[in-house]
Amino acid sequence: MSYSSHNLTDTIVALATPPGVGAIGVIRLSGPRAIAIVDAVFRGKKLAEQASHTVHLGTIRDEQDKLLDEVLATLFVGPRSYTGEHVVEVSCHGSDFIIRELIQLFIRQGARLAQPGEFTLRAFLNGRMDLSQAEAVADLIASSSAGSHTLAMQQMRGGFSHEIAALRQQLIDFASLIELELDFGEEDVEFANRSDLRILVERIQVVLRQLIDSFQLGNVIKQGVNTVIAGRPNAGKSTLLNALLNEERAIVSDIPGTTRDTIEEVLNIRGIQFRLIDTAGIREAEDTIEAMGVAKTLEKVRQSSLLVYVFDVVHTSPAEVRADLDKLALPGMHILIVANKMDLNPYTVFDHYFPAEPAAESATGFQPTAAAWVPIIAKAGMNIPHLKDKLYEAVLADKVSLDDTIVSNARHYEALEQSYQALASVLQGMATGVTSDFIAMDIRRALHHLGEITGEISTDDLLGNIFGKFCIGK
Repeated sequence: MSYSSHNLTDTIVALATPPGVGAIGVIRLSGPRAIAIVDAVFRGKKLAEQASHTVHLGTIRDEQDKLLDEVLATLFVGPRSYTGEHVVEVSCHGSDFIIRELIQLFIRQGARLAQPGEFTLRAFLNGRMDLSQAEAVADLIASSSAGSHTLAMQQMRGGFSHEIAALRQQLIDFASLIELELDFGEEDVEFANRSDLRILVERIQVVLRQLIDSFQLGNVIKQGVNTVIAGRPNAGKSTLLNALLNEERAIVSDIPGTTRDTIEEVLNIRGIQFRLIDTAGIREAEDTIEAMGVAKTLEKVRQSSLLVYVFDVVHTSPAEVRADLDKLALPGMHILIVANKMDLNPYTVFDHYFPAEPAAESATGFQPTAAAWVPIIAKAGMNIPHLKDKLYEAVLADKVSLDDTIVSNARHYEALEQSYQALASVLQGMATGVTSDFIAMDIRRALHHLGEITGEISTDDLLGNIFGKFCIGK
């Protein structure tokens, strides 16, 4: 996608509401001739004479004076608009035919179809928002939970941008002194105090590391948590899934091996989405289809960050439970051990299955804490709210507040890592006594990567990659 200066002086048009039949459709125009183009076909008040941020009722007629629709025209006079240009939003009836006719009419009057994300691109290029805020617009549109919505709103309001800009400015102040030293290279002068520079770089690294470490959590909030429900046949996995969702989503049967393929559903707990995956029971398969189901179970476990291991407290021995977890547990995975059918064996406790003796720990290779133990009666829904609390805590509780700055964009994460490494080179260079030109080069590299986040450093390829992922009308 090309973003030449010529293209960006055009007036663009696109449907801003989802395609398809609906009560209304909103067609957005932006550019120097947006008001004039609509005025040429709008029958009502003269839009060019009206105040910004006003709405006007009228009709749209084509070149042959044929009535196309009765509409509302909302006027935003630049620079007081989303894009910083003249913007007109035409609200018409939501017929595909009407929308198509109006857009074609505006094109004949001199507009062109907008490229994906071009409205937000213009907002960025006209200084209405920086690059990270522009990317947050796409995240906001795609948000499907309270957590991802909060994260996108925080970024769109510039919290992340302001933090990066402040760090970058402090580094620029020192960089200018280093660059000044290079101008007096033959005189061996030192304008930038090396001790102060080291303290600044270390302080910036601390902040960058916090932002980098927040990416895993930010990704969870944005994308949801892949959560596998696994265990032996008839442990109650499907019953548990139904209880968590409060609906009969999975088939429940006393016949072992009923679930042969994975079933995936989304559960929202306090604004965080958990992508629940009910899997085939782990056992020696009796036929090819069941064997494929067991293999898929193990594959899904490997792809997930949270494992809910369910077992039957009557028919599963402690040794079998530990053997299953040895097979399923992976480094870094959150694991909840759900003891099901507690009504049939109400005196079951954590210590029966995971004794504290070192011999037991070394025999299994996996030793959970009592905090991971959740006794339930899935069929009756007993302790399901507590299990939901445990799911939430396993991923989110006490780690960070949503009021903190959280990184959820992979491009930002990569730029922060690159900047951190460049600053590490600055510290290493000062420790080994390298010359100012090498220190300046590493500082420039750190500044470049920080600037990539907010858009002080950008290229056509970068802009094309970012805004090409937007919907057309945004």
